[in-house]
Formats: sequence, C-alpha cells, structure tokens
Amino acid sequence: MQIYGGIMSKVLLTSESVTEGHPDKICDQISDAILDEILKQDKDARVACETCSSTGMVMVMGEITTSAYVDIRNIVRKTLDEIGYNNADYGIDSKTCAILTSLEEQSADIAQGVDESEEYRGSSADEYDRFGAGDQGMVFGYATNETDEYMPLPLQLSHNLCRRLADVRKNGTLNYLRPDGKAQVTVEYEDGKAKRIDAIVVSAQHDPDVDYQRLYKDIKEEVIFKVVNKDLLDENTKYYINPTGKFVIGGPMGDAGLTGRKIIVDTYGGFCNHGGGAFSGKDPTKTDRSGAYMARYVAKNVVAAGLCDRCEVSYSYAIGIARPISLTINTYGTGKVSDEKIVEIIKENFDARPKAIIDNFDLKRPIYRQTASYGHFGRNDLDLPWEKLDKVEKLKTYLK
Repeated sequence: MQIYGGIMSKVLLTSESVTEGHPDKICDQISDAILDEILKQDKDARVACETCSSTGMVMVMGEITTSAYVDIRNIVRKTLDEIGYNNADYGIDSKTCAILTSLEEQSADIAQGVDESEEYRGSSADEYDRFGAGDQGMVFGYATNETDEYMPLPLQLSHNLCRRLADVRKNGTLNYLRPDGKAQVTVEYEDGKAKRIDAIVVSAQHDPDVDYQRLYKDIKEEVIFKVVNKDLLDENTKYYINPTGKFVIGGPMGDAGLTGRKIIVDTYGGFCNHGGGAFSGKDPTKTDRSGAYMARYVAKNVVAAGLCDRCEVSYSYAIGIARPISLTINTYGTGKVSDEKIVEIIKENFDARPKAIIDNFDLKRPIYRQTASYGHFGRNDLDLPWEKLDKVEKLKTYLK
C-alpha cells in the first residue's frame, strides 16, 4: 500500500465515543461542574479536582486553593440527576448515593512557579512572562479538513451517535434506554479520503424487559440512520448493536468511573499523538488543559487557512517557565508550504504562554462542564474560544 498524506492508500480507521452516562464521563462532568462553581466565585482559584465512582458512591478528591465556598455534595447530586442517574435500579441514585471528599490545598511549591516564572524574576520581561506553566508536559492539537468541524470523521460520527442516544432517551423516543452507552465507527479511507463506513458499533444500556430485536431495530432507525449520512453506508456496512445481546448493568455499577480516563474520546479519537494529560477538573493554569486548547486553535486555523489539509501541533512546557520549551508540527505531507515555514508562521501569530492563552481565551470563567462529554473539540454547538477561526484571513496571506 502507498502512503498518501500520511494515510495508506486504502485503510480502515476507527474512533469511539461514550455517552454522558458512561462511568468515566460522569466523573469528568462532576469534576468540571465543581471547577465551574468555584470559578463563578473565584476566578483565580487553583483547582485540580478528581472524581471516582462505583456502585452507590462518589468520591471527590484533589488539591483546591480558593476563597470560594461550594457545596460539593449538592453539585455531585445535581450532576448525577441531570445525567439521568436518579433511580436506585441504575446502581447509583442522585438522591441517596454516598459522597466522600478528600481535598487539600495546592502545593505552595507549585504555586510559586505559576505566580512568578523563572524568566520574570528580577527581569524586565513583559507581563505574559510573569506567570509560569503549572506543570511540565507536552500537549497536542489536531485539525483536518475532512469535516465541517475540522475533526476526524470516525470520531465526529461517534460523538453524534452518542449524543443521539442521550437525546432519544431524554425526550422519550426510546424511553427504555438508560444513561450508559458507547459508539464506535470504522471508516474506509482511500487515498486519504473517506469513502464508506465499514462498521458501526452501538452499545446502549437498557431496561431489563426490552426485547433485543426491538432494541436492534430502534437503535438502527432512531439513532444510526438519524445521524449517519446514508451515502456513506452500503450493503457491506456491518452493524453491531449491543453485541452481547444484553446491557442492563451499566454506569458505575458496571464499571468504576474515574476522571481523565477518556482522553482519546475527549480529543481526536486516536488520529494524532496525545500528551498524556487529561482536561477535566483542572483550572486553566494547568497547561494540560489550556495548552491543549491552544494547540487545537493553532491547528484548526492553519488548516482552515489552507496551509495544509491536516495538521498536528505540539507544544511542550516546563513547570514555572512561561514560554513553551518546544513547538513542532506534522502536516502529514499535505502542506501547501513547508513545515518549517508553518512553524515560523505559528510563532509570529500565536502566543502560547499560559497567561496569554488564559487572557486571549478568557478561560477564568465557568465554561468547562459543557465540554466534559462529547468532546472538547469540534463543538459547533458551543461557543468555545479555541474553536474560533479568527486567524484564518491573516494566515491566508502567507500563501500569496
């Protein structure tokens, strides 16, 4: 097989997503709901909030430094109820579940490097050099022009299927569904272009008395065919709907949940590298989150401007240091100008220092809970600053 734009001439590529009722996603949403409530009162709070869950129990832990008071138990119960876990038969009930907390303040050793970076001490550096990164690490952003959202098609379809599962459950179309669920889509690519869907997997939690044939038919007609462009389906497309035949036990009763365990679902579905840091429950001084948002913003604007068809952008940071340690890109051979030139363009037009990112995106505000399910990127349904295309016209000038 030949390589075309970083993809073999004919290959199957797969991504998955999960519903908001998946045990790990429950935990992401609780962590971000707590972060949002704190930021409403204290925009300078330092938050690293983790959540875990199991049958009938939620535990919130981490390091939080803030002047705010928030009722964590109430936030947990409200989040569970909004997701749909308000029935003891589901294994966890928002009204009666046990809630444990174990919270400490952020380490002063970390805080001092964030509040005043190494570059700034005793220097005349500008204000954005003053605040260092909250940790070391690398982050990745990605964009592709194969969808309107500048996201990989298999992942976008998987997100859409999971969102539809939640919609038909909540609006009563399929009132026997329960909150947990997953979807997975395999797309056949030829010469770097999506040609057809080879396989769709949907696993939907349901009430115990539902006939499997009814569920299979309903999921196909009310979920898959309502979401997927039928031009991508053919007689050889395979459908795997609740492949075990039964999915009654789910949510935290079926699997323990944990914040940050769905990082590929949250990002690009495996189509590019991942830095290893999760997003949810972290305030924007943590470059795991803000740096990754910046890398997406850069990649999306670069692709939308026509500098390349696909782009992966990577920054690395050191704790207490404001300026990124490195910037690298990969255009998978699709660049209209050289990768070296694109790196220069990025450096000229994008400021990836943590405080610059926070200020430019206005990140010290409660916008995070809404990102904690169905992906942090490609969210045309939300007004997210890192999804804006406000650099496109300027970047297009480099093609002349």
